[in-house]
Amino acid sequence: MKLEKSQWSVYFDLISKALGGKRAEIEVTSLKLGDQVEAHWLPFFGVSYDPKDDLISLVLEGHDHLIHKPREIYIEGEGLEFTSLEIIDADGVRQIVVLRDPLMLPAPSAVKAG
Repeated sequence: MKLEKSQWSVYFDLISKALGGKRAEIEVTSLKLGDQVEAHWLPFFGVSYDPKDDLISLVLEGHDHLIHKPREIYIEGEGLEFTSLEIIDADGVRQIVVLRDPLMLPAPSAVKAG
């Protein structure tokens, strides 16, 4: 689903609150760069759009990914529960963000007991 530019700020504010605790992978792809993984399953803190600077900021643990002059945004998922986000900037570079729940491991005491 394509998001209209008028929705970006409000939508990102809402999903940032709803998606805390997810892990994110960011892949950057273009004809010049090829495919590159920018971040590999880091804790996801949020995403925001600053209309004044025409800038999207993706915030992950230990990593901020900035996208200048975004042109189009597509989401895959329902409502506030999206599984992936594709942002295309003015140069046609695609930034693909995939979210997933963190792997739930048993507590250390449960492992020792078993």
